[in-house]
Amino acid sequence: MNDKNHVEVDLDDELSRLTAEIDMNPADDNLYYLRGRLYWRLGYRALAISDYECAVALNGESPASAALKIARDIMDYYNKDMYNP
Repeated sequence: MNDKNHVEVDLDDELSRLTAEIDMNPADDNLYYLRGRLYWRLGYRALAISDYECAVALNGESPASAALKIARDIMDYYNKDMYNP
């Protein structure tokens, strides 16, 4: 197994662990934030944003607030020069 596959397996395991933790502690905003960061890293942008929103709904002071703003800024980015040379 090469290192990249090993990292992906570890991330999948971490995702499963966080999801199980959320199932047991649905009011823990930090778990949603951590899973959102992991989703973002894996390229699941919509799921990441959803988890950030859940974390913010549970705790407006969560670090997910900043992550949500950054994620929305990235998703809203539009460079008109790329599309209209």
